[in-house]
Parts: sequence; structure tokens; C-alpha cells
Amino acid sequence: MGHGDLMSQAEDVADQFLRVTKHYLPHVARLCLVSTFLEDGVRMWFQWAEQSEYIDSTWGCGHFLAYVFVLLNLLGQLGGCVLILSRNFVQNACFTLFGIITLQTVAYSILWDLKFLMRNLSLGGGLLLLLAECRGEARSVFAGVPSLGHQSSPKHLLQLGGRVLLVLMFMTLLHFDLSLFSILQNLVGTALMVLVAVGFKTKLAALTLVVWLLCINFTFNCFWTVPSYKPMHDFLKYDFFQTTSVIGGLLLVVALGPGGVSMDEKKKEW
Repeated sequence: MGHGDLMSQAEDVADQFLRVTKHYLPHVARLCLVSTFLEDGVRMWFQWAEQSEYIDSTWGCGHFLAYVFVLLNLLGQLGGCVLILSRNFVQNACFTLFGIITLQTVAYSILWDLKFLMRNLSLGGGLLLLLAECRGEARSVFAGVPSLGHQSSPKHLLQLGGRVLLVLMFMTLLHFDLSLFSILQNLVGTALMVLVAVGFKTKLAALTLVVWLLCINFTFNCFWTVPSYKPMHDFLKYDFFQTTSVIGGLLLVVALGPGGVSMDEKKKEW
């Protein structure tokens, strides 16, 4: 069996998966994507005192502004998640969550930590895909009205931006050592990242990354095995839900397709 036959069979499996799950895959994708915001919003409620004290001691802004910061994070994240999951005011909810990401990037000095910055950018990529899905739903209301091709380009550009930002998560998973397993893992991971970013064999590459991330998440980020009083519990929990959100973004890529700015789309014109 040749390489082309294996690739065709793998694409057939991906297409079959999409056909079977097409009615509920977008819902699962959205839930996974907003999971890190849900978890962080709930954490703001249960760790109100600790979070406000941290902001006050770091920025010296006083108790009132620290409380306002925690309240904005709590309401913005939980409210945004509810709107996205209920499919109401999705665009406004996405912009709210973009604002939360920006606010936390500055407040927690994530801007100077490359690993956490790339993970936050990958979350932004998932939100771009949600915006693209929202634009697609809005256009479907006027499906019978003639439209020019360039009117769909904003959605395609959002999908491109979302794909490119999503793969930043995988750059934080690369291991820079010379063991055979690490080299093989880096090569395969990099190849899949490039395929998703340029939109070539997109659904198959995205599904493969979903499986890979699921394995990594439940193997290395199993926070439930660490007692809650240990700092490692919170670190693993943070990584687990951020990774779950990126999985949701990749599932949206599978559900929506790569968009017009992709090699898969260009191949149809060749």
C-alpha cells in the first residue's frame, strides 16, 4: 500500500468522523473552547481574596481597583461563556473575552513570559474562529440574496488568523533535547502545525492534533491526582483547561473547514 493510499484512507476516516458528528461537533467545540474562561471565572469567585490581594500587591492600585479587576474578570468570563454557549450576542461575547485576555496579559505580566504569551495568543485564535462561525451564521440568514465573492473574505481572513494563532500552543510543547523520541515528536508536531497553518489537508491534520493534545493533556496535566493545597495542582489545572480550549479551536477548524485563504481551497481551482 503506497503513501497516497494511506493518506486517502486517513482522509476518508476524517470525512466519516465529520459526517457522523456534524450535528453536535460545533457544540462540543464551543464548550471546549470556552472551558478555560469558565474555569478561570469560577476560580475568581472562590479565590476572590487571593486574586485581589495579588493585584493590589503587584500594582499598588488599592483594594477597590483590585476588587474591580477581579469582578470584571468574573463577570466578563462567565457572562461571555454563557452568551457563546447559548448562541446569543456571540460577537460581543468574543470581544469581551478578547478584552479579558488582554487585561490578564498586562495584569499578570504574561507579556514578558513567551510560553504563556503564546498560549494566550492561541486562545485568541480560537475566539477568531468563533467570530468566523458567527459571520457564517449571519450570512446564512440571507442565503437567497446574491452577494459578491469579496464579501466573504473577512470570514476567510478570520479563519486564517485563527488557524495561525492556534498552532502557537504547539510551539510551547516542543522539547529541545536530542533524544530520538523528542526529535520524532518535534518533527511530526511541526509538520502538523504547518499543515494547519497553511490549510493543507486541514481536517486530517487538525484531527490528528486533537488526538495528540488529548493524549498529552490527560497524561501530563492530570491535576486531579495532585492535592489541591499544592501549587502544582493549580499549574496543572491551568495547563489542562488552556489545552482543552485549543482542542475546541481545532474542532472548530474541523467543523468549519480551513476557509478560502488555504491550500485546500486553492486546490479546487487547479
